Amino acid sequence: MRLPNGVFAPCTSIPTNLLFFDRSGPTKEIWYYEQPLPEGRKQYTKTMPIQFEEFSDCLAWWKTREENDHAWKVPANDVLKYDDNGNLISVNLDIKNPHGKADFEHLPPEQLADDILKKEQRIAEIMIEIKQALQGGGR
Repeated sequence: MRLPNGVFAPCTSIPTNLLFFDRSGPTKEIWYYEQPLPEGRKQYTKTMPIQFEEFSDCLAWWKTREENDHAWKVPANDVLKYDDNGNLISVNLDIKNPHGKADFEHLPPEQLADDILKKEQRIAEIMIEIKQALQGGGR
């Protein structure tokens, strides 16, 4: 279960995922459920924390486990990365919601700043190319 930003604020702003394990056999598929923020909320805070009642949709979903806008499943092998010899080298459980959209408002500030800087650098490169083209075309 992926929890919204701010659930553990002000202690940490790190995005939080809850993992549930089933010991009935080997894992064939991994279910994901993204807990949405309530309408009108941008994040949780110490004074306005997440409430148990907000998990009611997730608890209802857990009984049937069907894909929807907040739930999706991935074959277990899709999160595993092996080397050329077949040795497991990493596991990446950070699978984004295929039904979700990028929500820039909830991205970490460092990532937003990096993205803006990269775009600004690309704009500067393009402007230099345009300037050179204009100078070369006037001769």
